[in-house]
Amino acid sequence: MAVLAFAADKPVGESSQGVVFKTTNVKAPKMNARGKVVEISDTVIKITRRIKGNVEIMEFVLENPVQDVVVNDSVKIVYSIKDGKMTAARVAKPKTGKKSGGNGTKQTKEKPASVLK
Repeated sequence: MAVLAFAADKPVGESSQGVVFKTTNVKAPKMNARGKVVEISDTVIKITRRIKGNVEIMEFVLENPVQDVVVNDSVKIVYSIKDGKMTAARVAKPKTGKKSGGNGTKQTKEKPASVLK
């Protein structure tokens, strides 16, 4: 074991030459928020959302201008925090229709009509 310890020790002068540090890009985690639009412009969107009975206003910086969204629309926003600001990557209206053939639906077969003689 002593051999391994000595092999790992190097003088500082030798190891500091030619050291290349690998940089890694750390992606900010994506988060979601749903709410009703209070204010919208080309650069900012504000929504209100209700959490446990409390109403809060959230303001997001838009990466791209949003189309087809107006005040009082319900939206889902995918965002991350960049430079201390909540930045919206995607703003979309939630789908309103229910899935067809999803769980909880029964498919019944029709009984054939009886033949009278």
